[in-house]
Amino acid sequence: MKKWISDYIRAQKAAHDSIPIEAVAGLIKQLQTVLRENRQVFVFGNGGSAALASHFACDLGKGTATGGNSEKRFRALSLTDNTALITAWANDTSYEHVFAEQLRNFIQCGDVAFAISGSGSSPNVLLALQAAPEAGSINIGLTGFKGGKMKELCDVCIVIPSDNMQVIEDVHLSTAHALFTVVRHRIMNATVDKDASSLQRTGLPVA
Repeated sequence: MKKWISDYIRAQKAAHDSIPIEAVAGLIKQLQTVLRENRQVFVFGNGGSAALASHFACDLGKGTATGGNSEKRFRALSLTDNTALITAWANDTSYEHVFAEQLRNFIQCGDVAFAISGSGSSPNVLLALQAAPEAGSINIGLTGFKGGKMKELCDVCIVIPSDNMQVIEDVHLSTAHALFTVVRHRIMNATVDKDASSLQRTGLPVA
């Protein structure tokens, strides 16, 4: 049993070491642009990726609204959370359409469709990534293995090159937390800088 645990941890570490830092940095810049231009982020996935979609949307929507940041907030929504809408589309059309049809209701030019799929081949994720650009969206992907079909549908796609789904999901969470942590840090720093600038203009002391 100890060998299985150590083997898993080694595989996890190798996958973490493979995270493409430059691609993550590019996504951070994209998210900052979305925030600055008051665009929306729609996150979606299946299974563990559905849970991460909810988690990441929560981090962006609430986690960045701290430190006095009351002017600019992320408009982030997980498409995995409306059970009535998901089951209605699945029942009346097919499960493959549950994300694409939601996007057609809401997504606009400049918004982001943020797809999460360990395999990169989930039909409902792929259809959503095909539907989103109809409105002029930007497609972002977080996947594993070799990227699957999802990779070619994304403007930016982070691929975790592992063939272990659990390891891929572990690293997807770490990547999402890295994106959130850096964006939140930059928002808080910008808020502090703005407050300091305002104090300087009033002649009050800056701590």
